[in-house]
Amino acid sequence: MAGLWLDRALGLVAPQAALRRVLARQSLDRLTRGYDGAAKGRRTDGWRAPGSSADAEIAVAGALLRDRMRDLVRNNPHAAKAVSVLVNNIVGSGIMPRAASGDDRLDKATDALWQDWSARCDADGQLDFYGLQTLACRQMVEAGEVLLRRRPRRAGDGLPVPLQIQLVEADLLDAGRNGDLADGGRIVQGIEFDPLGRRRAYWLNAQHPGDAVVSLRRRLDSAAVPAAEVAHIYEKQRAQVRGVPWGTPVMRALRDLDDWTQAELVRKKTEACVVGIVLGADEGEQGIAPSVVDADGHRVEQFEPGLIAYARGGKDIRFNQPATTAGVAEWLRAQLHIIAAGFRMPYELLTGDLSQVNYSSIRAGLVEFRRLIEAAQWQLVIPMLCQPAWDWFTTQAWAAGRLPRPDIPVEWSPPRFEAVDPLKDAMADLLAMRSGTMTLAQAISRQGHNPEAVLTEIAAMNARLDALGLVLDSDPRRVTKTGVIQAGETAANQD
Repeated sequence: MAGLWLDRALGLVAPQAALRRVLARQSLDRLTRGYDGAAKGRRTDGWRAPGSSADAEIAVAGALLRDRMRDLVRNNPHAAKAVSVLVNNIVGSGIMPRAASGDDRLDKATDALWQDWSARCDADGQLDFYGLQTLACRQMVEAGEVLLRRRPRRAGDGLPVPLQIQLVEADLLDAGRNGDLADGGRIVQGIEFDPLGRRRAYWLNAQHPGDAVVSLRRRLDSAAVPAAEVAHIYEKQRAQVRGVPWGTPVMRALRDLDDWTQAELVRKKTEACVVGIVLGADEGEQGIAPSVVDADGHRVEQFEPGLIAYARGGKDIRFNQPATTAGVAEWLRAQLHIIAAGFRMPYELLTGDLSQVNYSSIRAGLVEFRRLIEAAQWQLVIPMLCQPAWDWFTTQAWAAGRLPRPDIPVEWSPPRFEAVDPLKDAMADLLAMRSGTMTLAQAISRQGHNPEAVLTEIAAMNARLDALGLVLDSDPRRVTKTGVIQAGETAANQD
């Protein structure tokens, strides 16, 4: 009523202002009625929803999120399993490249050189390129981000290509460097941008800030590394410069589940300690248990399995009856469903529990997960990790005189998905090739192999079989135990 009176009074003095006020109130009413999430009231009290940018949120919480997620992976089996499932599906045995310049001779030479170099590309000298892929993917999922640094080597170091790659954890990125630069650029959490917003440099510490032993021979402050020398791998969910752990939405759920499990275990162990209570003991036998004292003579109160406790009054013995907790399995399954959803994977992959699924449901459940994996492969790992490494390799090989050009196109083959029913999947691929919707090279790539290498091997095998008077039975309608038929048999006989 007060608002209506004010509107009328204002309309007499300033009609335009009164009109704007009425229209604003009507818009607010429509917004409140249209979006329950924007409503204010008792149900939404305490709902904190700041309008800060992604970089502002990550600057405050990024390091703590990273540390807590690592602690969960170290100590919580469900967190460790979730990270392993994601890494094994995204990278698996490795996302493999093959040169695709169109020149067979150049492609074969490039692939052979890559094969030699990738086995010794790790700056730490322990992993090959595919091992670096696995480690980098693990850091991307667990810590939210990871850096790869290009490390040129001398020609006399004995490498096929004078280049190695160093994996740098996100902790070495100097997040304390922020501010504007004199040339119009800026630094955001240790990443330097030019005036056009392009990444120009990464400010990296020479030593991990969490090392137990600090080496005084290393720089105590960060140094700028050109952005062309660094590959930054992380998932962009907003317009942000750094990433967060993939398990961030369910960190509290993982912690609460861990605490509940420990509390439930302690409760059960405590119930199992006291077996019986003897009522009506003699005066000299009264007490909870035989007295135990420490070195200072203080009594130590303790429970032990099979303990018999004595109490005053009556002449009877009563045995402990541990309470049963109903619905524990259902509650635990519901919590694990929440955790699996937070990691964007099926519950069955997180827990290994297949008791609630059948053949059709598990196949349907894997479809969406495989789409997520393919998106992570083609939108994150390949453009952010694999392609920069390939470009570094070809450029350095060209500079060293090992390749005739520095810009050789490449095609990538992610690891295949294991078939739930291999025969049905193979028949589906065969029908797709016969209908012209898939090429043989695409079908081979889906299996995680290099098509050129496979076709070359098949041709060599066919030549050997032809010399022996045998051919492979390629007719899917006729499969023999040996897998081969006599070359003299006709197509009609095969039918």
